[in-house]
Amino acid sequence: MRARPEAAAFVEARETGRMPNKKEAAMTIHELAAMVGTGLLGALAVFQILLAAGLPLGRAAWGGKHRVLPRNLRIGSLAAVGILGIAAWMLLARAGLVVPGCGPGGAPLVVRIVTWAFAAYFGLNIAMNLSSKSRIERLVMTPVAAVLTACFVIVALA
Repeated sequence: MRARPEAAAFVEARETGRMPNKKEAAMTIHELAAMVGTGLLGALAVFQILLAAGLPLGRAAWGGKHRVLPRNLRIGSLAAVGILGIAAWMLLARAGLVVPGCGPGGAPLVVRIVTWAFAAYFGLNIAMNLSSKSRIERLVMTPVAAVLTACFVIVALA
């Protein structure tokens, strides 16, 4: 991981007792979006693990047809955990928070393309959640997908 100037400012502040100024301590909008998005993706990954483990949370996912997911959807939830992990890594990489030289303007083409692909995926997810027969999926997962879409778009545009 590369050392960010903001982090260095806080280390210096701890060592010298001088607080960093606003410019040194500021987080860019794409870094904030990446962190918010990663937090949501982490929460969704935990949710999918709980679904795969057989907890009765199925009304909030996969169309809400099952209280406890059947075996095939549990496997789908495990696959979703991997996809969410890749999405989180790509979001952080595109924001320049996990790979040196992979920030705005310096990200490899594949990172830029995959970031936009996830933005489109979560945008489509908004429509899918809105059309769900499950009330909880419409009310909870639709806003989550909307925030994730916004986070991916903000980071992709950086």
